[in-house]
Amino acid sequence: MSRAQQILTFLLVMMTSSFSGYSQGLNANFLYGYDVGLVDTNVNSTKAILKFDSLNYILTPANFKMPFRASQSTLSDESGNLQMATNGCWIADATGDTMQNGGGLLPNGFSASWCDATTGIPLCHTTVFLPHPSDTNLVYLMHQSGTSSSNEKSTGLFYTLIDKTLNNGLGGVVAGQKNVPVFMMGLNPDIAVCRHANGRDWWIITMKDSSNIVYASCLTPSGFNAPIVQTLNYLPVPLNELGQMSFSPDGKKFAYIYFLGSWGAVNVYTRISDFDRCTGLFSNNTQINVMDPSIGIGLSFSPDSKKLYFSTSSKIYQLNVDTINIAASLDTVAVNDGYYSPFPPFQSDFWMMSLAANGKIYLSSGSSVLDLHYINYPDSDGVACDVHQHAVHLPCFAIRGQIFHPNYYLGCDTTSGCACLTSTGVGEISKHDFKAKISPNPGLYGFRILYLLPQNKSGILTVYDMQGREMYKENLPPWSTLQTISATSWPPGIYQIQIESDGYTGSWKWVKY
Repeated sequence: MSRAQQILTFLLVMMTSSFSGYSQGLNANFLYGYDVGLVDTNVNSTKAILKFDSLNYILTPANFKMPFRASQSTLSDESGNLQMATNGCWIADATGDTMQNGGGLLPNGFSASWCDATTGIPLCHTTVFLPHPSDTNLVYLMHQSGTSSSNEKSTGLFYTLIDKTLNNGLGGVVAGQKNVPVFMMGLNPDIAVCRHANGRDWWIITMKDSSNIVYASCLTPSGFNAPIVQTLNYLPVPLNELGQMSFSPDGKKFAYIYFLGSWGAVNVYTRISDFDRCTGLFSNNTQINVMDPSIGIGLSFSPDSKKLYFSTSSKIYQLNVDTINIAASLDTVAVNDGYYSPFPPFQSDFWMMSLAANGKIYLSSGSSVLDLHYINYPDSDGVACDVHQHAVHLPCFAIRGQIFHPNYYLGCDTTSGCACLTSTGVGEISKHDFKAKISPNPGLYGFRILYLLPQNKSGILTVYDMQGREMYKENLPPWSTLQTISATSWPPGIYQIQIESDGYTGSWKWVKY
């Protein structure tokens, strides 16, 4: 190897290794698995951790005790280290065992039916960890449960308060602050969460059972305000038919899915509203209805907040919510291929969706299976979103369980009339970190760059060669996170990538070999 080649190799190693420790932080970990026995030669564990960075994931078998059915929440530290998890029955700390005083969440007949050593609460989006609005040592677990083995109606919205400093830093539930009612009202079991426009507080959305009434509860440093009660101009959602509820990453859209009918002829309804992060009010309600052979409960927004995906067990649909006629944008982007995982009758169908820290959307299945699906480029139109079916092979069985993370990194928005309050919690960046990740680096044909723009700001991406000549330039829309750059016509060498936004500038190197 020549001296020039040795220097180039050293530069490549330094530039690629500089990204190796990057993690997305609070939303870095998904957990899977429950204790059903090792009945397949490909299964070597009963649990698994899917840990994400900005572009990829690491899948590892795990020995934590907590099993998952559908309800799941996790919270990690800013370095992506798992701190706590729940399956709706109990809370685990970083060791994977029961957190101090973390057992016995909402004990009743429904919990007794599901909270054993092999499973967990079977309801989606009924738990979520929220950092305290003003105390970095405290975390709220918001949670719901059913009321009996045959009735999934929740008796209300509850919180459990966790102090991360207890038990030598492993955390513990604060005495007298477990299973505390926020308000008692029969609810469809589902929770959606969005950061307040002030950048500090939290909006927590729930829906009255068998109705079209939604409650917007605001969590502030002093506790919970009385919920804002709103009636949306829709027909009521029947009990036990509500699927996932979600906010767009920018907090401007809210959506949920529900279904009516039986297998073979199902009406699937997706409802979309504008949301005011300052007042907590909904407006401009839109309903999309499709007929499908199978039920549908899965729903997720794309990273740029412009696309909305919803699924039945047999199809994945896409909507463009950044257009006047949302219904006209309806597109089918995937049809289930009938794959069995690992063998019949366990079909790897489409069930629940989760937007992960690497900018992809992952889907679980309604059956006990070994594989997950994912949407590779969810910001893209139509089939260009690139759905990969049963493409993530787990070392354990998983059924329905899928994570629910709000956008922990959503900052304040003064355009809606709210003052921007100083937050001592997560997500406030005094000197903006674009959190850029470039892959592959080095590369031959081009590269993908994942980045984070300042809140609600557009940007400019420019690529220069080593002589300072401009090779590429593109305007970046607000909330965009991913660009793919072709460099097939560029000569080999080192290139400078620069992003400018809101007065901040980030710069990185990419090598074409």
